[in-house]
Amino acid sequence: MGLTVLLLFAVIYALLAVVATVAGVDTPLVYAVLALGLVAVQFLIGPKIVELTMRIRYVSEAEQPELHRIVSDLALKAGIPKPRVGISEIQIPNAFAFGTTKRNARVCVTRRLLEMLNRNELEAVLGHELSHIKHRDMVVITALSVIPMICYVIYFSFFWSGLLGGGRSREGTLPAMAIALLAFVIYFISNLIVLYASRIREYYADAGSAELTQKPHELASALYKMVYGSARPGTEKITKELGSMRAFFAADPMTARGDIKDLSAADLNRDGKIDAYELKMFAERAKVGRAERLMELFSTHPNPVVRVKRLGTYL
Repeated sequence: MGLTVLLLFAVIYALLAVVATVAGVDTPLVYAVLALGLVAVQFLIGPKIVELTMRIRYVSEAEQPELHRIVSDLALKAGIPKPRVGISEIQIPNAFAFGTTKRNARVCVTRRLLEMLNRNELEAVLGHELSHIKHRDMVVITALSVIPMICYVIYFSFFWSGLLGGGRSREGTLPAMAIALLAFVIYFISNLIVLYASRIREYYADAGSAELTQKPHELASALYKMVYGSARPGTEKITKELGSMRAFFAADPMTARGDIKDLSAADLNRDGKIDAYELKMFAERAKVGRAERLMELFSTHPNPVVRVKRLGTYL
């Protein structure tokens, strides 16, 4: 993870150095200020956007005593303040955490998830989300995601300045278009690096859940059920409506139908869940093809089969 962060900042530094050489010393300062501004805006309004888009309603202990009890116990074990607890009315089984610090973090589950999971599975999923809070994943990913945005702004500004200036000065157009091309390439690469960082954080959160609950098979079982629930007809439409919030889903509804076929191999007795023995057998036997690994490069979340296999190593 440290190497990933260093690589991203080295990439943006190199791009800004090129811009400084071609366009003048003051130009990179503009993008540096823009980066700080984007981070500030994301931190200030990001939680409110999530609340509105995911249709979150915060619930009291009187309304959801068991949910609050699980969150309180896990927060105590994790050594973090208890986050606010909410319920999302999105009709897909899911749980997610968001916020800017450990003290103002929030953890939410959808009502559909509460209906599908038993207590142990719910505890494992919430352990995963509280691990995100403990590891400050929201802050890390928010900060890193600004770098591709800056690259895109540089690409856009230099592309149009080069295009519009094409009739006036060839000497000015070629450097501008070269920077635009370089910025676009770095934008694409930095996006892949941010996605990779996001997948690493998911693995850390899975490990954190296994450490907090000592029941990795319960998280595997919960993921199995969540993928199954996300494969229901109509979920693709909901996902498209949510747009960029797709990253908040534990199971991608756009790929869930294929994922459920792979994960169903873990359910040896076909009872709709994965126990410790089934997880151990799946971890030893399951294979992930090259096509699946290639597609994973463009996803915020690890391939579900890879995640479940890795959970088997925590038994």
